[in-house]
Amino acid sequence: MMNVLIVHESLFGNTHEIASAIAEGLREGRAPDAGDVRLVHVADAPTVIGDDVDLLLVGGPTHAFSMTRPQTRQDAATQGAAAPRDGIREWIDVVTPRTGLPVVTFDTRIHVKMLPGSAASAAAKALRHRGFDRAERGETFWVHGTPGPLEPGELDRAREWGTTLATRVSHGVG
Repeated sequence: MMNVLIVHESLFGNTHEIASAIAEGLREGRAPDAGDVRLVHVADAPTVIGDDVDLLLVGGPTHAFSMTRPQTRQDAATQGAAAPRDGIREWIDVVTPRTGLPVVTFDTRIHVKMLPGSAASAAAKALRHRGFDRAERGETFWVHGTPGPLEPGELDRAREWGTTLATRVSHGVG
């Protein structure tokens, strides 16, 4: 049995859609008795990752070249976003590290040529610094403009990535 926990932050709903598609791909790519795939918003995420979790995915939107901050979430709220008080940045600061746990990050961001920065990259670095020694950067998924929508094909790409991750997990590669 391999269990996956997906912790995500989503302001306009795009990252939630991607996280849901990744979860679908994980479920599709695994045997029926392969374990559980849980999707939780960062506001409801545990601060201690149970020993039953075999793979942790952490995703959020890229704001100002990195993970969201209180000011960028407030700015998003002025554009109609549901901006929680805390995001993945704050969650990473309080989650209890678990060495040896495979962690893969992902993000959503505007598809602009040569635009630097990535929430996935920043989250992987912060998680490693926190003590998650096996944290790595995963995929970026593209949105059209700040509020979205997702670029065409991104939900399919997220599902396919989830299926690929399921294969890694089922082979114990992490």
